Amino acid sequence: MMAIATLYHGEPNGPSLTVIAALLEKQVEADFVRIDLAAGERHSMQCEHGAEIDMSIEGEGPVLVVDGEAMADSVFLAVYLDDVGTGPALRPADPYKRWETMMWCRQIIERVAPAAAFLGTRAHLAGKLGALNEGQFEAITSRIRSADLRVRWEKIRAGDYPADQVADSQTKIAQAAQKVEARLADGREWLMEEFTIADLETYAWLAGMAVDLPDLFADTPLTIAWLARVKARPSVERALSLASHGDPRTSWAPGPEINRWG
Repeated sequence: MMAIATLYHGEPNGPSLTVIAALLEKQVEADFVRIDLAAGERHSMQCEHGAEIDMSIEGEGPVLVVDGEAMADSVFLAVYLDDVGTGPALRPADPYKRWETMMWCRQIIERVAPAAAFLGTRAHLAGKLGALNEGQFEAITSRIRSADLRVRWEKIRAGDYPADQVADSQTKIAQAAQKVEARLADGREWLMEEFTIADLETYAWLAGMAVDLPDLFADTPLTIAWLARVKARPSVERALSLASHGDPRTSWAPGPEINRWG
């Protein structure tokens, strides 16, 4: 029997949404502790954690602690919860379909997540960080051990969003919406036919983009309908209800580094 877990999570968007919903899907007993990822609170948590957390390539994501062991990165946390929880499986039993699910998630992690975080922080966080004085901003970034992540915070505050990277990120979001559209074209309800981690992770990064950049989803009616189905799923509905204010799909914190190789 699994010990009671503690989930340190941000607003239910991006990686925090994936893990909260996976935890609820799998009926894992846990204490929920909200932290403000957009204020750097992950770096001052009162739990023991090591380099795996401080250097997480996900950027500002949730942390799950079980038996004193801290774990990070949303897809891998969802896999862990799938193994230890009692709810319906979040990965297919068939080996090929399981591989396909994880490959889909990898594409989301490497292409969609960095683009969505880049665009989301541009729209919703840059102004807030820019309004901080040097001392206030230093109080956040001085606790960040990852040099790469600290640089991303600094670029957001400076409003450093080059036009070519904005365009490239928008292209990646549009491509992801079209990829989902093509996947659903055979009439399936979920991306892997049955509901999986792929649905959670894809929704977590695309839902906010559909709010901010609806034109990128103009030709994807199946994707829009799928977003609505995922949102209506009880676990996701409950996760979204944990928002502290407003629409959680507009809450963004620094995410993964944009892939330098395209």
